[in-house]
Amino acid sequence: QVQLVESGGGLVQAGGSLRLSCAASGRTFSTYTVGWFRQASGKGREFVASVSWNGGKTYYADSVKGRFTISRDNAKNTVYLQMNSLVPEDTAVYYCARPRTPYTDSLQSGYWGLGTQVTVSS
Repeated sequence: QVQLVESGGGLVQAGGSLRLSCAASGRTFSTYTVGWFRQASGKGREFVASVSWNGGKTYYADSVKGRFTISRDNAKNTVYLQMNSLVPEDTAVYYCARPRTPYTDSLQSGYWGLGTQVTVSS
């Protein structure tokens, strides 16, 4: 059974930083793209960032470029999202996801964690 567990969320003041972690089960973690999404209260889910299976390619939403950095440690089956210069608009539940099929980017139809709350106060 595939499990993704997010951690690292919390309450932070505007301008501050947080690092989210996504810990995944399974021995083949290194063959999967992993992505971060977020959903603010009353809004739809939006893509934040993704990293390819070997870490060679990263993608970011325009709203977080230059502030967020996604990385992965395949030896630890973990993907990180370093979030700097946080603003109140970053407040949301953050989810990580991975595809059902290795070496693909089909995150939306893949496996999801339960999320971690990030709240940025002004």
